Amino acid sequence: MNRVVIAALVGIAILLAAGPMADPESLTTEAVAEAPVRAARPILAPARFQHPAYQYALARLEQDFDAVQAFRPSYPFWKHVFTIPDGAVAFGSVQDGRLLVTFPERSNWTRDGRWEDLSLKPVLQGQGMPASRRQWRDRVVSLFEPQVGPVLHNATRGSILLSNSGRYGGFLDEWSAIYERFGVPAEIGLAQAIVESGLNGTIRSEARAVGFCQWLERNWNRMKGFAASVIEGHNQTTQAPYCAAYLVILATKYGSFVPALSEHHSGAVNVGRTVINGERLGGHDIRERYFTGSGLAMRLRDLSLRGYREIYRTYGPRSSLYAEMVFGNTFNVTELKAKIPQARIFAMRTPRAIPLSEITRRSGLSPDEVRRFNPALVRQVPRNATLYLPSYVADFGADVSFWHNAPHPTFAAVMNDFVRIDATVEQWDDPRFETVLRDFQKRFKATNTEEGSVMSAVLAYVAAEAYASRRSQILAEFRTSPRIRSLFERGVAQLEKVKPPDQTVR
Repeated sequence: MNRVVIAALVGIAILLAAGPMADPESLTTEAVAEAPVRAARPILAPARFQHPAYQYALARLEQDFDAVQAFRPSYPFWKHVFTIPDGAVAFGSVQDGRLLVTFPERSNWTRDGRWEDLSLKPVLQGQGMPASRRQWRDRVVSLFEPQVGPVLHNATRGSILLSNSGRYGGFLDEWSAIYERFGVPAEIGLAQAIVESGLNGTIRSEARAVGFCQWLERNWNRMKGFAASVIEGHNQTTQAPYCAAYLVILATKYGSFVPALSEHHSGAVNVGRTVINGERLGGHDIRERYFTGSGLAMRLRDLSLRGYREIYRTYGPRSSLYAEMVFGNTFNVTELKAKIPQARIFAMRTPRAIPLSEITRRSGLSPDEVRRFNPALVRQVPRNATLYLPSYVADFGADVSFWHNAPHPTFAAVMNDFVRIDATVEQWDDPRFETVLRDFQKRFKATNTEEGSVMSAVLAYVAAEAYASRRSQILAEFRTSPRIRSLFERGVAQLEKVKPPDQTVR
């Protein structure tokens, strides 16, 4: 498979329409027709405490930005989608992600709109808009594209972030230091939190995913069995270390944050299939394999949703766009930090259950302010849980604000060894690799640090999820099945005969 065909298979942008994340019945597929204009990148803030694992992660993230820029140059568009209140439709450029115009959902788009590119405004004058909202979008795209090239659009969903940023945006510096301790650049970790929860700790999805980075409730319950202290998942500052630890483990597995983010969203088996398909297409590294495999899945879904389902299963448009949306929201992380005054967060490990009335009396804070730091708090903080306040109160327990201090040398050494694990994704999928993770689990626990305890718990969870299930067998069968390989080759051959991806596919 030559690189021209690879580029043709993956040069697409999947465009979301209505709904909190996406409405699969209102998807539009557009193509990247020309070489992208290089988009600006967010300025990554210096870490509070530098350590080798974090430096290694920064280099990894730079490579990820290069890949996202090459395969999904529209990614900056998503910073607008997540900061414009709900009830509008944003249109942007596929080539560089710049915002073109935002229309109120229920209005006459030939008359109403907030224009960023005024040169496009005359294009709609005198045009008759179809009755169907979906047709309206398609009509606007067809009118804009001769002027600015490929266009994408999406319903805005910024209300959740806008409603929460005033209350919780002042904690971004502290949460940044937590992510950095685990070798995750804060901008990428907190951008995921924006996409998942709008920074709200108490939000719950229809699928019963919970809190900051939206872990399924059953997974949080499993994690509680491995944790050394009580996990109150609705506290963002409790959840952040576990989110960071999980993300660094997946980024180490793949050698990239891109498929790691996608696995968080769509699962290891879906991403595993995607990477395998990308390898079969000739992808040279993990990033190219992921993006080429993702592009193939989207085109095959459009070609025959059921006919090629075994190639991609439940990996769909939402899965394809997830990492792109997170990378786009890195801009919002840096902008929120710059605009909102930042506060300190101190963590106390409670030796006993502490009622809210005592916390307010001793701290001098109102109940609402205490709950701003502790959204999970109703009547009391449980024993062996964590209480968060803007200053340390010794009577409430030992200070476990590990992010306020430089990492202990033993933890830093183990983390540095971990992020540099030299193993392929195939090796990670092999049940024999469990011994590697279990060894690191013990090494992290032996550091006797708060963050080491978190890494130990999450590694125990990851090992149990990976090797106590049929995940490895499913992926091994997918890699070796002659029937799957034949279906893959038939799909690629059929795609080469149909419209190239620079044509709009409905």
